Amino acid sequence: MSSAPTSFEALRSALASAPGPNANAVAGAEARNGTLTKPPGALGRLEELSIWLAGWQGRAIPTLDNTQVLVFAGNHGVAAQGVSAFPAEVTAQMVMNFEHGGAAINQLAKAFGAKFEVHALELDRPTGDFTQTEAMSVDDCLTAIAVGWNALDTDADLMLTGEMGIANTTSAAAIACALYGGTAADWVGRGTGVDDEGLARKADAVTRGLARHPGASLDPLVALATLGGREIAAMAGAMAHARVAGVPMLIDGFIASTAAAVLDKAVPGALDHAVAAHVSDEAGHAALLSRMGKKPLLDLGLRLGEGSGAALALGILKGAVACHGGMASFADAGVSEG
Repeated sequence: MSSAPTSFEALRSALASAPGPNANAVAGAEARNGTLTKPPGALGRLEELSIWLAGWQGRAIPTLDNTQVLVFAGNHGVAAQGVSAFPAEVTAQMVMNFEHGGAAINQLAKAFGAKFEVHALELDRPTGDFTQTEAMSVDDCLTAIAVGWNALDTDADLMLTGEMGIANTTSAAAIACALYGGTAADWVGRGTGVDDEGLARKADAVTRGLARHPGASLDPLVALATLGGREIAAMAGAMAHARVAGVPMLIDGFIASTAAAVLDKAVPGALDHAVAAHVSDEAGHAALLSRMGKKPLLDLGLRLGEGSGAALALGILKGAVACHGGMASFADAGVSEG
């Protein structure tokens, strides 16, 4: 297993040199798909998904017996700007809920047979308020990236990440605005359910943060450090290691997509191993997925985070794998191909 990168340059290098999917496995999966008892293309995206999984797993018939759900939690200094409907203490309280199995993601991971882990990142030391200072130093950001990198099970059939962190939709909106431009109002949403005044405070915080950190618009990894959160950096680390190790992954909601977008902007092809699980109800998520060229599997109006949308999409992937591996061929079933 490769070591976590110790610099932004090392992270870029690891992503740039990461191998692609296994061409022989893709060819084998495509050949098998062509023999199954159905009209060509009749299973729509399920066929694409099974072939995609096959290529990244390196086998013509993919499996989903070892799926890893990683949730990362962090606290944000920008919460002091009144950008959330909940106090910062809720982050630690929700971590306890995850550990006791009481959150939505616990139920969904259990329902679809996935292994769940939660990693809390220095909750007693929030990031800096990015309207006043940098959220993280480069070293702090790399430390958080390493937590995510080291959490990945490189033998997993599939990985998905989620997050918990009061005020992290503000941080994610700031990163998205730095990466893709526009105004703060284009990217901020209601998050935990803030009212109009809270939404205005979020937009103001993003605007001030971008003005204070002009370098964030020039380098996506600088944006992650100066505007992000430890849990966002950890998700980026897990996603990056999955790309390097060839583990396919599902991208969850707006905040997870922001972590993915940092990698996508840093190195072309960094998300070749990833499928967007869903489009959330958070205002900027659809635009973010569009900028990354990712078509979501589900649209259910979710805005919880935690990896919940990705865990639901795991059910879709399980259906794709079941059909691809279990259906009979025309020859096996004695059915005429027409």
